[in-house]
Amino acid sequence: MSFVVGLTGGIGSGKTTVADFFAELGAAVVDTDVIAHELTGPRGAAIPQIVESFGPAVLRSDGSLDRTVMRQRCFSDPDARKRLESILHPMIRRESAERCERADHAPYVVLVVPLLIESGAYRERIDRLLVVDCDEAQQISRVMARSGLTEREVREIMATQISRAERLAAADDVVTNGASRDALQAQVIVLHRRYLELARAN
Repeated sequence: MSFVVGLTGGIGSGKTTVADFFAELGAAVVDTDVIAHELTGPRGAAIPQIVESFGPAVLRSDGSLDRTVMRQRCFSDPDARKRLESILHPMIRRESAERCERADHAPYVVLVVPLLIESGAYRERIDRLLVVDCDEAQQISRVMARSGLTEREVREIMATQISRAERLAAADDVVTNGASRDALQAQVIVLHRRYLELARAN
């Protein structure tokens, strides 16, 4: 069984950048966001159930989920979000578990789960919880820059996630993403060495 580090953080905190640094150092990365995009892409495994539940209006012309339409629907109707999660979450959990199992070629696995703490279900599958932290103003500006969302829309997404304080209280390890990429990478290198030792001891 692989040693698994659960990686989480608020939207725009820099989870993908941190995961990429770990991958460069030789860790296997299993990203639940990537799996979700695969499941909801053209001919994705979740598409038939999504269409059955929400109708074809939530699809783009290529057959993938229209994430903007779906996000608007979920914000205006909490029941819609629950229905979508009931379709996607079991599939994501199953696929991520299989990928973690198959990653025995690497010294350890980094399992990226944006809502890891909120879900509760992943905590039993990880050996260590790593939180990527930054202040809320940085989160908002990063998400606005990359996605074109308004500040209000970003704050609405953040409101569905637990608070920064709760996230930090749950963490075994923290990397702070408030300065340069080099500073962030240096923190990851220190943690990589620690995880190698823990994985060997495991």
